[in-house]
Amino acid sequence: MKFIQNEKTNRIRKEIANLVEEYAAIATHSEKFCPGISVVPPSGKILDGDDLRLLIDSALDGWLTAGRFNASFEKELSRFLGVKHVLTVNSGSSANLVAFSTLTSFRLGSRAIHPGDEVITVAAGFPTTVNPIIQCGAIPVFVDVELSTYNIDPEKIRSAITEKTKAVVLAHTLGNPFDLGVVREICSEYSLWLIEDCCDALGTKYKGKPVGTFGDLATLSFYPAHHITTGEGGAVFTNNSVLRSIAESFRDWGRDCYCPAGKDDTCGKRFGYKMGELPEGYDHKYIYSHVGYNMKLTDMQAACGLGQLKKLDFFIERRKENFTYLQNRLAHLSKFLRLPMPARDAEPSWFGFPITLIDHTCGTSLDLLKFLDKHKIGTRKLFAGNLARQPYMRGIDYRVSGTLVNTDKLMEDTFWVGIQPAITKEMLDYTAETLSSFFDME
Repeated sequence: MKFIQNEKTNRIRKEIANLVEEYAAIATHSEKFCPGISVVPPSGKILDGDDLRLLIDSALDGWLTAGRFNASFEKELSRFLGVKHVLTVNSGSSANLVAFSTLTSFRLGSRAIHPGDEVITVAAGFPTTVNPIIQCGAIPVFVDVELSTYNIDPEKIRSAITEKTKAVVLAHTLGNPFDLGVVREICSEYSLWLIEDCCDALGTKYKGKPVGTFGDLATLSFYPAHHITTGEGGAVFTNNSVLRSIAESFRDWGRDCYCPAGKDDTCGKRFGYKMGELPEGYDHKYIYSHVGYNMKLTDMQAACGLGQLKKLDFFIERRKENFTYLQNRLAHLSKFLRLPMPARDAEPSWFGFPITLIDHTCGTSLDLLKFLDKHKIGTRKLFAGNLARQPYMRGIDYRVSGTLVNTDKLMEDTFWVGIQPAITKEMLDYTAETLSSFFDME
């Protein structure tokens, strides 16, 4: 079935677009904030008429799977990141799975990661940064983090390296980048792959360059909590053309063919291949060179992402402004709370505002979280806290290099509050005042 495009349908589309803009102007109105009654959300999305218009416009194409909007989204995102290749996927977790699976490809020869190989990472973070390592049969090697940055302690990486080590996989925690200078140097010295999980760090820079451009592969998430949203969605990006080709194969069922959806014979020899034990001339569209998946983004999601990209610079600046404002408002609580500081040489595009309770003189972190929840202030823990202590890790093969003392401290006493663009100064003031009242410092 093909949707007809003519003068009449184009006129109707314009009418629909105008109605969507009119609807959005009414439906997206913000309610007045009432301290103690309204919730201060830790995260959330901002959608406007442009996002909804593009979303509806893509739906009217009737294409649904990745198409013209996705091609534009990948192109614009590539331009923003300053990288050669961007591949959209259906979630940030899928992005991590595709990125890591890419490093297991036979096309990488002796550098390919095999079951039993070791991969250095941290236990303080989100599960799906680490889960692809396990899913591909490799061994996560957990290294402790710094309390100051919430990221890996780079001085402890070398002692974690063995003859089995093949890669380093790390996230930029809550938008604060890990020490890319040291980590990149170590990876180059030992010929280790580096994957940067940038799902919380879109727009973060290290020494003036966007994060994600230092590793061999990098990932993003477009879940509604993140810097921009497509609902569900994510991306893998790289400057390496070989890795890009492999990643596309894993994303697209594992197929060897690289034709876009709805296209045939891009290579000009669709029936001219002899691969594996298949008969000569077997249709290249159905030759599979990897154990892949279907993890593509829909065109409707990509259309929404295009609208979001137009506002990304504003979103990033608001996050930075909110971070600085709350940091200043909480400075007087430094006796009780460890406040976040940007990593050296970094310009973080903060995902959240992390806070660590220094001691339990005035109560435990659980007491504090319950107190904030009672006062309608949303909080989130530092994701899984310590992955090695999560129930799903029972029976999983992993290794700890040294101790995870700081990781356990973050698990016990670290949480974060919202600084996303929709959060107002009034909300931040209320958050600061409520925290002060817990410590009798108002």
